[in-house]
Amino acid sequence: MPGPVRTAGLRLLAAGLLAWLWLSPAAAQVPACDADAVAARDRQLIDARLQEMPAQRPGLPDLYALGFAGDGDENVFRNEVAYFEALATARYGADGRTLALVNHPDSLAQAPRPLATLDNLRHALAGIARAMDPDEDLLLLYLATHGSRQHELSIRLGDRFDVALKPAQLRAALDDAGIRHRLLIVSACFSGGFIPALATPDTLVIAAARRDRPSFGCGDSASATYFGRALLVEGMNRDGGLVEAFEYAKRQVARRETMEGHTPSEPQLWIGEDIRPRLQAWEDRLVRGPALPYPHPL
Repeated sequence: MPGPVRTAGLRLLAAGLLAWLWLSPAAAQVPACDADAVAARDRQLIDARLQEMPAQRPGLPDLYALGFAGDGDENVFRNEVAYFEALATARYGADGRTLALVNHPDSLAQAPRPLATLDNLRHALAGIARAMDPDEDLLLLYLATHGSRQHELSIRLGDRFDVALKPAQLRAALDDAGIRHRLLIVSACFSGGFIPALATPDTLVIAAARRDRPSFGCGDSASATYFGRALLVEGMNRDGGLVEAFEYAKRQVARRETMEGHTPSEPQLWIGEDIRPRLQAWEDRLVRGPALPYPHPL
């Protein structure tokens, strides 16, 4: 059982991750209207974060965590991705091997972060791939945004850009980076439609909804989506592994949707034959930190 000093230290570490080194005055001074300047700033922020990551440990499987908050018009996706990043270090042993791409007005103002664009996603994945051992280490990728019936994820920030991330583009970004062992979580409506493109023997895919169903909990009044709350805030703070966290979240989401009269979203799980034993081996060695409180009212 962690002592109070260690618990307090982990919580302070997690809180620090939510701010990071993005808060430098130089980063905050980039004109938001200058697309080229923002793109250059984003690469600088990503590269700086990659350089700050602890070195890969030979002989030990390390976890690298990447968050992607795609729709910047609502706080909920920013909230979840920031929390995911902190949770990966404080509870899942990432030890600072984390990075978050966040579309939100604050990312260009008082809390500078690299934006969640396809170019930045590709750049971040390539940098993580260079840092990790492809035969030993795992990537945990959490994408949170709106999804469409055409199985496209929203990448949007005010009037700056409004485009879509397609399953084939995400698969190509992972393949081109050369990241082999993948734990992928797509939290969006209709996100089950991403599974066919992402499925490989070395991949686990969790989707918030069936390919033909919406998920719930977006909007300005929400601090977490139904699925994000059930998986991140509740499931991943319980005993057990990632699959157990998913099964818990699936039950909780179904219970809440039934109570509120929604058509069930039916979250989905796909596990490749080779990733299952590797995930189990990593979880068997993992010493989890204490449960991490969600910093927003639920």
